[in-house]
Amino acid sequence: MIAMTSKGLIMATPEPIYDVQNFQPSKTVGRLIAKVKSAYMTKLDQALAQDPDVAMLEITGAQYVILSLLAEGNVDSAAQLCKEMSYDGGAMTRMLDRLEAKGMVARRRCPEDRRLNRLELTEAGRAAVPKIRAVAGRILNQFLRGFSPGDVLQLEAYLTRMLENG
Repeated sequence: MIAMTSKGLIMATPEPIYDVQNFQPSKTVGRLIAKVKSAYMTKLDQALAQDPDVAMLEITGAQYVILSLLAEGNVDSAAQLCKEMSYDGGAMTRMLDRLEAKGMVARRRCPEDRRLNRLELTEAGRAAVPKIRAVAGRILNQFLRGFSPGDVLQLEAYLTRMLENG
């Protein structure tokens, strides 16, 4: 449906995409996104375990996501990681404990609030991220086989718009 805005602009009014008649949960965009994520993480786990440059690190796909987020510098706490990854606190603590035991992540007490721990990559963690990122990129490229660079940009724009709409 087309509508006129108060400024005289013509724009489409949002019509529901799904309704009671056509809503099939197993075939919706949300379910497909979840299935792609699950399949990607499974393939990533397999590739990380088999890649000669990173297998000895014994890093999982989920652990890589933590390392990558810390490397980007947009998060520095377990709470921020939980929010970014949709993980519960207990699971995150266990994953951080494993990464700390592997020498990839360090917890540093926050000087302003001693109850808080800030997370940072160790030297080993910083060195591992590019190697693991190469494997992750290779697997993602497998999933994007047959897509053009323009297709990928459009898909990224659509997914970004979905996040903004949420």
